[in-house]
Amino acid sequence: MSQSPPLWQPPAIAPLDPASDAMVRARIDGKAKPPGSLGQIEDLALQLGMIRHPGEPRGDNAVLLVFAADHGLVEEGVSQYPAAVTIGMVMTYLAGRATANAFAAASRVDIRVIDAGVAADLPAHPRLIDAKIRMGTANAAREPAMTPQQAADALAWGARIATGEIRNGADIIALGEMGIGNTASSALLVHRLAPADLDACIGIGAGQDDAGMARKRAAIHKAAARSDATAPLDVLSEFGGLEIAMMAGAVLGAASQRRPVIVDGFISTAAALLAIRLVPEARFYCVFAHRSAERGHDIVLKALDATPLLDLGLRLGEGTGALLAVPLVRAAARLLTDVADLSDVLAGNI
Repeated sequence: MSQSPPLWQPPAIAPLDPASDAMVRARIDGKAKPPGSLGQIEDLALQLGMIRHPGEPRGDNAVLLVFAADHGLVEEGVSQYPAAVTIGMVMTYLAGRATANAFAAASRVDIRVIDAGVAADLPAHPRLIDAKIRMGTANAAREPAMTPQQAADALAWGARIATGEIRNGADIIALGEMGIGNTASSALLVHRLAPADLDACIGIGAGQDDAGMARKRAAIHKAAARSDATAPLDVLSEFGGLEIAMMAGAVLGAASQRRPVIVDGFISTAAALLAIRLVPEARFYCVFAHRSAERGHDIVLKALDATPLLDLGLRLGEGTGALLAVPLVRAAARLLTDVADLSDVLAGNI
């Protein structure tokens, strides 16, 4: 009996060449500075150098991909905000008035907004990419959030969007998201894919009082009890969401093109976890921007052995932490390309 073809074939991702480690490290140590004096920036420069070896890392052109979608779990009271806020925020991004827009302007980063599954028809806009899979996910407390084919299609869309941006000149892909209820879906994904204790993954999200947190925990536990899925694509299909799936696809697409991906907070890191569980080599291409104040983020960072660049108490999402990390990634790349070698300084060859 012949097997059915896979729903989606992830792109091929090359692991970093172990032989390049010593070469790039020697270049960094040979710069006009004491070895190790730039701390974590040197670790980042090593990663960027290995990603692009034998070429040079570049960081001038960065793009933030903000994926937006709605979640059926909102029906269970997992958020203090209604799903209509997702639509409102998408329109705010397109108007250039969201926090992500302000931080992007400050960091010289372009923004693309992607409709992955907003539960409304959005008007056409030059900065909006229509990649809608469906009008939001189903209520994962009662039924699978999406079909396996829809999950695979969302992954493929994310990979295609990231790859297209790189082909158009992007050196860095940064991840952002908007979706009321998406901390609930992320908690379920991290619970199964880290794996981790479910309650430890559940945080306040956009803000909850005690009664709201009780509703949120009950809904998430109800969803978890409905399915025992542990395989990455199955977990995604059962618990959503569409923006998380497309972010995971974007990680894989960028990694396949040997470009770094800046991962934002809890939800983006849950998406990175999904991508890495699908293709482990994708881990080498992820730069973790910051340590979110959202409960559960430390769990997924530890599961990925990730040390974030910043710790600012952020928990907004939108890619705001990733945007603040872009200048650090650019600086690390320029350490390799712009800083003189100590031997040239000592020889007076500057």
